[in-house]
Amino acid sequence: MILDDDHQAFREAVAAMAADHVAPIADELDKTDRFPKQLIDVFAGMGLVQLAVPEEYGGPGADLLSHCIAREEVAAAGSMALAQLAGQNSIVVRALMDSGSDELKQRFLPLLAEGTRITCIAITEPEAGSDPALMRTRARRDGSSWVINGRKSFITWGSLAEYAVVFARTNDTPRSRGISAFLVETATPGWVVDRHNDKMGQHGVPNNEILLEDLRVPAENMIGEEGQGFRAAMEALHQNRPTVAGIAVGGARSAFDYARAYARERSQGGRPILEYQGLRWKFADMATQIEAARNLVWSCARAYDTGAPASERVKLSSMAKLFAGEMVQYVTSTALQILGGHGYMKDHPVERFMRDGRLIGIYEGTSEIQRNIVAREVLR
Repeated sequence: MILDDDHQAFREAVAAMAADHVAPIADELDKTDRFPKQLIDVFAGMGLVQLAVPEEYGGPGADLLSHCIAREEVAAAGSMALAQLAGQNSIVVRALMDSGSDELKQRFLPLLAEGTRITCIAITEPEAGSDPALMRTRARRDGSSWVINGRKSFITWGSLAEYAVVFARTNDTPRSRGISAFLVETATPGWVVDRHNDKMGQHGVPNNEILLEDLRVPAENMIGEEGQGFRAAMEALHQNRPTVAGIAVGGARSAFDYARAYARERSQGGRPILEYQGLRWKFADMATQIEAARNLVWSCARAYDTGAPASERVKLSSMAKLFAGEMVQYVTSTALQILGGHGYMKDHPVERFMRDGRLIGIYEGTSEIQRNIVAREVLR
């Protein structure tokens, strides 16, 4: 798919910013696992953090294709972790736009439009990942408030977020129908960052365990009707999955470009290894998979942006994330193999690309979950 002039100009601007601000610190972030807070202002200045906030609330009102482009270009600069900062508050914004009251939108969306406020979404629990029926976090009504108690696991941005969408069971209706969503200000007593998780890859972006201890939330902060929170979350996640797939495309590009440069310089038998047919075929396969993944991501984004039927959007969302998540594992592993022993050493970034890419097939719905969704849609 060919980009129009506006999207192409946006792509070039994000790539230039990422080359200046992301590429020089990517290796350092992997070693220190410290988030560079100064980048929030850099990204916000381009409207990247707040991409999803509609214009009526002071945001860019960017389409989904722009989200995918932004994340791909930041990841291509060398950091799949920092690519998450582009459109960082999109899930929260989409949940509010889809199900939030007018009062909630007026209170919070202008703040998020500034682009300097980090958000997170708190669904996963120690025993409740893909199956909402196992959710243990409870919210009980107490006058004009809800009081939430529980534990949330693997919460990306948990220690930096000012606002969180927290999911809790508010009644005993089976499965997801008893789950409600709340917009929480994390400065509220009872939001406790219990642990900083030590991840295999994607260093530089915090991932935390969160304790909710008698966390009191105003009743008006419930997003949508009681028991309808999970539906709002799923719609927001469906829209976010192609942007995660865009991160995979950018990360695969990084690995491909590095391996290609290495193969041009590395010689065996008196000639560059890039001239050997076996390696040329590997590059052909990698390039084909990257291009196929990008086109699937962009096709999915177009389906959302042009109002395609919901079943088509959901199908393409899961296809994009499934294919890109497995593609990036193949490309980064192949790139490492091309570098041989050098690829296994931290002197070269390819081993980092492989560690970072491995997460794509796990978070925001595992590859197995995506297969279930795709099968459901194509076998109706």
